[in-house]
Amino acid sequence: MARSSVLLYLSVVLFIVLLLSFAPNRPNHPHRRLKLRSAMSGHDRRSISFDPIIADIERRREDREWERTNFFPQGHAPAMEAQPEWEDFMDAEDYINDEERFNVTDRIVKLFPKIDVGPADGFVSSDELAEWNLRQVEKEVMHRTQRDMELHDRNHDGFISFEEYEPPSWVHRYHDDNSTGDQVGWWKEDHFNASDVDGDGLLNLTEFNDFLHPANTNSPKLIQWLSKEEIRERDKDKDGKLNFQEFFNGLFDLIRRDDIYNLTHESDASTEAPAKKLFSQLDHNNDGYLSEDELIPVIGDLHPSEHYYAKQQADYVTSEADTDKDGRLNLKEMIENPYVFYSAIITEEDDYNYHDEFR
Repeated sequence: MARSSVLLYLSVVLFIVLLLSFAPNRPNHPHRRLKLRSAMSGHDRRSISFDPIIADIERRREDREWERTNFFPQGHAPAMEAQPEWEDFMDAEDYINDEERFNVTDRIVKLFPKIDVGPADGFVSSDELAEWNLRQVEKEVMHRTQRDMELHDRNHDGFISFEEYEPPSWVHRYHDDNSTGDQVGWWKEDHFNASDVDGDGLLNLTEFNDFLHPANTNSPKLIQWLSKEEIRERDKDKDGKLNFQEFFNGLFDLIRRDDIYNLTHESDASTEAPAKKLFSQLDHNNDGYLSEDELIPVIGDLHPSEHYYAKQQADYVTSEADTDKDGRLNLKEMIENPYVFYSAIITEEDDYNYHDEFR
């Protein structure tokens, strides 16, 4: 009996030791102060908040500033309502830098299974991280669209008419400086009509979101409009299409493709050769010009969607945190490299600045 008790005790001890050995340890890395992005500062779209709590705090701060700007321009805004999680802190940044209340290691442990979903195999791939980033930024973009819809929907019917929409102030300034108005097509009625998928003369929330963020659209009408705009802006001889020089001088350098980038950044390499090759590939009827339809294959390269930036950030973060270089991240790697994921909000005083990687 005593022997059995000893064996049972040893088995329990061994089990606990094994459990502790596989459990992720809290790394002994120095705390680095996190900083929220400034409200209404025109968030760099290349910088995506990894943590939904951070995103929610930033969104609420931005909403507050937006309300002051649009509804209380004289500064007579109502008192701040209580905020969840961080309501006890005068400054939200104090909350995210209080390790007892907001610990980046604990947050990563909690978020890991929410990211590891395709499939849930104990590893986070770059594609899984990109999808996570995309969900965060799509939520942010749609929130801003809903806010703008509230501002412009004057009759409160849940739709935006062209007459209701007031373009940003910079459009009017640009129009005043350019009497022809050629460069303000972004806010003209044809843009509105291209966003109006069902053709009822009104934009619902989804259509209004596409109107404000056409690079993210899957609508053929809006993609066609984007192509038309690219040609209109660069068509020097006004013949409704692009010849090679118009393509090469005004558009080719804007195309974001790895194969194009590698060709044009080789030492002493001529950029005209890869430009001619791409032009030839796009010129399906071989007439020496690019039409609206022929330019469509590169519209996604000229106007990168949020998915492009989400994947770009995911690839970079994965390469930085992937200690064993197997092309994916396990929980241990993410825990040991927390500030790679939170680097979009590290203070400028830190020796690492995430934004520099994408300039």
